Amino acid sequence: MLDALGVESIDDLFTAIPEEVRFRGKMDLPSAMSELDLVRHMKTLAGRNISTEDAVCFLGAGAYDHFLPAVVDHMLSREEFYTAYTPYQPEVSQGTLQVIFEFQTLVTQLTGMDVANASMYDGATAVMEATLMAGRIVRKGDRVVVSESVHPRYRQVLATYLDTLDWEMVEVPTTEGVTDLAALREAMDDKTLAVIAQSPNFFGMLEPVDEIAEISGKAQFVVACDPISLGVLRPPADYGADIAVGEGQPLGNPLSFGGPYLGFFAAGQKHIRRMPGRLIGRTEDVDGTRGFVMTLQTREQHIRRDRATSNICTNEALNALAAVVYLSTMGKQGLREAAEQSLQKAHYAARTIDGLKGYSLKFDQPFFKEFVVECDRPAGEIVSALARDGFLAGLDLGRFYPGMENALLVAVTEKRTKNEIDEFAARLEGLS
Repeated sequence: MLDALGVESIDDLFTAIPEEVRFRGKMDLPSAMSELDLVRHMKTLAGRNISTEDAVCFLGAGAYDHFLPAVVDHMLSREEFYTAYTPYQPEVSQGTLQVIFEFQTLVTQLTGMDVANASMYDGATAVMEATLMAGRIVRKGDRVVVSESVHPRYRQVLATYLDTLDWEMVEVPTTEGVTDLAALREAMDDKTLAVIAQSPNFFGMLEPVDEIAEISGKAQFVVACDPISLGVLRPPADYGADIAVGEGQPLGNPLSFGGPYLGFFAAGQKHIRRMPGRLIGRTEDVDGTRGFVMTLQTREQHIRRDRATSNICTNEALNALAAVVYLSTMGKQGLREAAEQSLQKAHYAARTIDGLKGYSLKFDQPFFKEFVVECDRPAGEIVSALARDGFLAGLDLGRFYPGMENALLVAVTEKRTKNEIDEFAARLEGLS
C-alpha cells in the first residue's frame, strides 16, 4: 500500500503533524486478557454504574424515567427492524417507511402542526435545525433570540452551529423561572430570524407562550416541548408556534445512560420544502396498492450541498419505532393518564418538600412534572449523599447556572409511588 501511495513509511503520511506533538513510544495500556477475564472485568466496571433499576429516579433535565410497555422492546427486537438500514430502496423497505410515516403522523397529532419530518438526532439538533429553517424562511437577518430557560445543552449546540454562520445569538434572561418578557421585547429587532423558547422549560415551568408568540412578530417562533406534557397541555399550534420540536426519549425510549435518542420536528404546510431531513409519504402504485416513499429528502447526501436543507445524513428510525409503538399502545387516554399522574405526583412531591426545614420551592410558577428546590446547602452535596442511599435526587443546577449552586431540579414521573416520594422527602429532611 505504501508503494501504491508513493511513500516510504507510515510516518510519511503524517508529515502535516508537527514532530513535537507526535506520540512516540508505547501506549500505557494493560496487557491483553482472556475472554473469561475480560467478561469478568467488564461486569465489574458495569457494576459501578447506578441505573433506574437500582435507584429511585427523581432526575430529569431532558431525559425521563417514564413507564415503558413491554411490547415496545419486543417490537424493537424484531430482526427486520433491528437490523434495517436507511431505506434507499423503497420497494424493499416498506416496513421501515411505514414506521416513519406513522411517526410523522403521530407527531402532527401531538403538536397540532400540519407536517412532521423523519426524526432528528435528538432535541438539541432539532432546535438547531429549526433555527436554520427559520433563516431560510425569514431570509433577511442574522439574529437569533433564545431564552435562558431553554435546555443549556440545546443552547450550546445551537451556539456551535451559529458560530459557523456568523449569526448573532442573543440569550434572554429569566424572571421567576420563566422568560423575562420585557427583556425579550428589548432583544427583538428587524434582523431577528427566530425566537426560541421551551415549555415546559428547563426548570419545569410553563412559559407565557401566548405572549412570546405575539412578541415574536415576523420572526419564526420555535418552541421545544415535552411530548408527554402534550397529553394535558395545549399543543404548540394552538398558541401560534411556527415550528415545534423536542426530545422524543420519553416516548418509549429508555434512559440508556444517555442515548441514542430522537428529535421530533413539525411545522406548517406552507414551509414544507424548507424543512430539514426527510419526509415520508403515502401513495398508490398503478394497481392501486398502498405504498410508502421518500417524498422529500433535501439532505446534502441526496442533492447539491448548496441546496440542501440539512447536513444530518441519517435517521433515528429504531427510536422512532419505539415512539410509534409506545403511542399506539398507550393511546390518547393512556398518554393523558401518564401526563396527569406525572403532574399530580410532581405537585404532591413539591408540596411535601416545600414543607421541610431547609427546603423551599424556588419559583412560584405553574409547572408540569419538574420543579426547582432551593436548599440550605449545595445541591451537589445532596445529589452525592442520596445516590449512596439509592436515590437519584435530581440535577444540581449550579452546573449550568452560576448562582444556583443551592438549587436542585427535581423530576417526578408517573412511575414514582407515594411511598417513594415520602421516603425521598424524609431522606432530604435527614440531610438538613
